Amino acid sequence: MDQLGEGWQRAMALRLLRGKDDRLTAYALVAGGVARWTEDRPGGPEWTGPWLIEAVGLVSLTVAQSAEGYAHLVGLRRRPGGAGEPARVDVVHATQFQTGRPLTAWHSLGTPHPKDARKAERTGAPAMAVDSSGALRVFVRNAGGGVSARRQDPKGTWERWTDWKGTHVLGGLSATATADGRLELLAPAEKGAALRWYQPGPGAAPKRGEDVPADARPDSAAVVETSPGTLTHYWRDAGSGELMAWRPDSPAPAPLGGATGTGPVAAVRAVVDGHDCTVLAHQDAGRLAVAAHPSEDEAAGVWWTPSGEQGAHTPALALDGQGRVVLAALGLDGRLLVARQKTDEAGLALRAWNRVGSG
Repeated sequence: MDQLGEGWQRAMALRLLRGKDDRLTAYALVAGGVARWTEDRPGGPEWTGPWLIEAVGLVSLTVAQSAEGYAHLVGLRRRPGGAGEPARVDVVHATQFQTGRPLTAWHSLGTPHPKDARKAERTGAPAMAVDSSGALRVFVRNAGGGVSARRQDPKGTWERWTDWKGTHVLGGLSATATADGRLELLAPAEKGAALRWYQPGPGAAPKRGEDVPADARPDSAAVVETSPGTLTHYWRDAGSGELMAWRPDSPAPAPLGGATGTGPVAAVRAVVDGHDCTVLAHQDAGRLAVAAHPSEDEAAGVWWTPSGEQGAHTPALALDGQGRVVLAALGLDGRLLVARQKTDEAGLALRAWNRVGSG
């Protein structure tokens, strides 16, 4: 059932998540809140939605999953202030405990600047990850150009904002955790570098790593665990436009082409023709382009293949309940587009695109 009114085609972000019951859910940031589509059964092809999760003023959205399969939604909310007053800005959080079920109410996490509304206005869009203890951490660029974090402990209690330091952060933070729960955060910054924080081991105190030689466009970064305990970061170079790949043991980022692309990069680890790969997707020359990047060799070249209708944008990737790669995107009309991996052909081949959520 279509629960969205006029203006929903202005979708700005898309996330794809597989729940504990193996059904996929797509979340898109739209005017008035979050649009949600849910698979009727694991592996599809039918979906229910879109359903509007109201969140007036929400201007960013990220989604992470806990070990219990709970979906955590976090975003930045901006609401008009009074005459001559700054906007009211805060970070908000909600939880979905089961696939297709309602969310909790949105809970305000405030900002790192609770006593200064004008500084709060400069808070960046949040990123988040769940560590080995089950604690959720939310990260933002603060008004000073560094990074601040707030932690929800495994019992659900939120701690205070803490300052992780750093300078000249641009935004577009990218956070994740390895399978054993070690957090890692990448923060694109000025002067051709990205700041990095990581946990040396599960449960260890996070520490600042060496800066990464990355002139990254904000909001283009993605990160995937490409082998046990090893993360590979992807971003779009601000100068050349190419996608870059880097992991902590690499001397320098490796270019992967795609110089005419725009917008965010989507990534998921998958098996393609028996090879461990990271499947990548982005918008390139007005269409989506897809490639499979060998997980163990970040310097290996990739072949970009165009896919989908003209104007499709904001790609998201996940594995469905049958282990197939699923690529989702938004059409120019804001409708959800979905394509699944073919299992009877060599290479990374996708089946015909399916337009879902048309009411």
